[in-house]
This record gives sequence, C-alpha cells and structure tokens, in this order.
Amino acid sequence: MYVYGPVPSRRLGRSLGVSPIPRKRCSYSCVYCQLGKTRKPSIERESFFPKEDILKEILSKCSIDLPDYVTFVGDGEPTLNKDLGWLISRTKEETGSRIAVITNGSLLYRDDVKSDLANADVVLPSLDAGTARTFITVNRPHEDLNFDKIVQGIADFREMFTGAVWLEVMLVSGFNDTDDEIENIRKYVQLIRPQRVYVLVPIRPPAERWVKPPNRERLLHAKLALTDVHIISDPESGSFDVSSFDNAKSAIIEIGGRHPLRVDEAVEIESEFEEIGIVRKMIEAGELVEAKYDGIEYVLPQIPEIE
Repeated sequence: MYVYGPVPSRRLGRSLGVSPIPRKRCSYSCVYCQLGKTRKPSIERESFFPKEDILKEILSKCSIDLPDYVTFVGDGEPTLNKDLGWLISRTKEETGSRIAVITNGSLLYRDDVKSDLANADVVLPSLDAGTARTFITVNRPHEDLNFDKIVQGIADFREMFTGAVWLEVMLVSGFNDTDDEIENIRKYVQLIRPQRVYVLVPIRPPAERWVKPPNRERLLHAKLALTDVHIISDPESGSFDVSSFDNAKSAIIEIGGRHPLRVDEAVEIESEFEEIGIVRKMIEAGELVEAKYDGIEYVLPQIPEIE
C-alpha cells in the first residue's frame, strides 16, 4: 500500500499521505525520527515501484474523498524517487487536488529535483541546524552531503518555485535550541525567505530515546528570534480514514508503521471496526510494542529494522 489516510495534519489539514519509497530509504538518519534509524543513508534516486500503481491508488482514494492535500512524504525521503515529478503532475491533472511535498531538503541543490517539485503547491523542507557540526549531530546525513550546499539549494529552490515554501525547524533540547544555534538558523531563514516557518518539537517516540523536546523558555526564544513562526508542540487532533482497510489490525499496523499512534488513536480505530480489545491482544501477541514519550503512551508495530 502506497497511500494512507487521509490523516490529520497540523499544517495541512486532512492530508492523504503518499509513500513512493521503501521504508527508511533516506538521506538522513535524524535522531528525532519517529520511524527509527536509517541504517544505510542513501542519495541515489531510483524508480522503486511502478509509478502507475502508485497513481492508481491515489486516484482511487481521491475519487471517494478529496483531501485538503495529497502529500508526498514517504517512509523516508520522497525526493529519492525519480518518478516524483511525474506523480505530482499526473495527480494534479487527474484530481485537481493541491499537492504538498514534505522533504528534508537534502537534494534540492539538484536541478532534476527542483524540476520534479515545480508543479507542487507547497514544499516543506527542513532546516534543523545553524552549523555543519550540529547538522551532522542531529540529522546524521549521508557522507557525501554538504551542509552549505544543502542550505543554498533550498534558497535557490525558493527563488525559482512559484508555489509556497514552508520551512520546518525541528528543535531538540540541548542540541539546536541554544542561543547561538537559533541565531545561526535565523540567518539562514533570512537567506531562504520562506513564506512560513514552522518550529516543531519531537512529540512521538524518537529514533534515539534520549531526544527531548525543548522547554517553553527555549521555544519562546526561538519564536522571538525567528520572527512570526508557527510553533507546533501539541499532538494533532482528528480521525484517521480507515475505510480502505478490512479490519482494525491491518489499519493499525499500516497507519502505525508510518505514523506512530497514541493509544487513544489506536483504540479509536478498533472502535471504528467494533473490534474492542484488539489493541491489547496485539500487544500481548507482540505485534505492537508500547512506548511512552513525554508522558504520552504510544503503540508501534513490531517492524524489523532495515539493514
């Protein structure tokens, strides 16, 4: 299954997620990633799946319920799929839906990637560091990636792109939320000139359990320093669309594998199928694992790590 949702998004409303890449195929291995570690970061663009099959799933979902956005986000870095431009253009032509791409921005220095994203309505690249040293510590990139080249690539893309660029900054306590780091991020924000800046914090169990969200003082400092930013520090609200699933178990595993579920969200899904108690049974069977992060209980599918 390449398409999931619509799911509630704090930035994009009801977002129909599209994953055009294999699980954890990414150019980074961010310490805060909710999908776990990337064992072998990659920057090679490939046609991972038949593009026609991905489009077919998108069209099927949109024919039933047109979301606020069709969002190419993936289980890693979506720009690694070299069919992305075709998928964006065809989706827009066939559905009329707005298109968003959530990307770490690492490949925006490449002309082919810029071209592939040209028909999107919104692109949300990440900038989690103000120095190359912090970039390596927080994002743990592929060894061939260069921080300055990436930042300039995002800035160049902003200049040529006719849609909106919403920059995302994920803050991790003690690493990129210091005064110096935020000041350096501010300088890069001024270079890029995005239409919006979102400051996010980890809210789901991260790849590294020692990752913590900044405190309110640090978030306020970031808000004042970066100017007119949107702080996203609370869990999203709203229901997941589970109409394409036959049972609660498959819905929980499929959605939870891409979007770790709070316990209350998983229980709501089991209620949709009137399969009360299935979450507890899956935990007891080892199909789900429990995790607590920042005082909130989550359940995650037991998915083998990709080597």
